Amino acid sequence: MIKMATAIPMKKENPNAVIEVATFAGGCFWCTEAIFEDIIGVHEVISGYSGGKEENPTYEMVGSGRTNHAESFQVYYDPILVSYKDLVRVFFASIDPTMVNGQGLDRGTQY
Repeated sequence: MIKMATAIPMKKENPNAVIEVATFAGGCFWCTEAIFEDIIGVHEVISGYSGGKEENPTYEMVGSGRTNHAESFQVYYDPILVSYKDLVRVFFASIDPTMVNGQGLDRGTQY
């Protein structure tokens, strides 16, 4: 079972934690990152882009579909408080893995 955070900042849970990183891509990064930010044990979620041919793409470049990047995000988490397996469960509960080039109302190769 995933525990959802309340008003307590994640970094105060365990300041000496060994932090691990998981990377996900599936739909709009702002929508999916918001889900992970509320999980106890997640210290930070950072949006960005994966794949593609541009070294430092902008949001507009990726949205044009010409860079071959996908919106993605990295989850920095304390594995003592939340497992990678649980993060994967949250991820697949948050997206439709059967959709190609889109999630929900968002359409395009970046999703």
